[in-house]
Amino acid sequence: MPVDYTLYLVTDRNILGKRDLLESVEQAIKGGVTLVQLREKNISSMDFYHLALKLKELTHAYHVPFIINDRLDIALAVDADGLHIGQDDLPLPVVRSLFPGKILGYSVSTVEEAQYGEQHGADYLGAGTVFWTGSKPDIGEPIGIEGLQQIKQAVSIPVVGIGGIGPANFPAVKNTGIDGVSLISAILANEDIENTSRNLINLWNA
Repeated sequence: MPVDYTLYLVTDRNILGKRDLLESVEQAIKGGVTLVQLREKNISSMDFYHLALKLKELTHAYHVPFIINDRLDIALAVDADGLHIGQDDLPLPVVRSLFPGKILGYSVSTVEEAQYGEQHGADYLGAGTVFWTGSKPDIGEPIGIEGLQQIKQAVSIPVVGIGGIGPANFPAVKNTGIDGVSLISAILANEDIENTSRNLINLWNA
């Protein structure tokens, strides 16, 4: 399955409130989301597994790659298209060896981390946090546009910007040359998710 990193949705059911996750993701895909990552921090492994199966079925119906956040065991159990890991998860080379032939993303915030990721098997990098964001209030200083551009220029694999990105800063973010943007609240916090996604993809492609 070809991977288009342009509009990368990361889920967060807290933002959705009482709205249904699967319906919301489907609306986002209909609007133009090109990649979906299931991110769950506070549910049991069993619930995560069953939710992942449902979301995989949905994304595959639209030919959109399905990524699991952090949990290699869940990604293997549901045969997900990919896995995204951070600096505090299992070591990248270990994950790469256990997850061959699949999409592997790696969170980075420095050029050194980015180059390590490229050298040890990451298929793409999630670079950030670019700007201050409510979804990760405990992060350190954002890397900003300059940090994002430095990471993009230091590697040859795709780079996706994450953290505090929305319509207002799309032009500056895109001008760094990155391959796409990873969004949570910029999509899911809106009542009309489909139209929001469509407007975002059009803005990016403008």
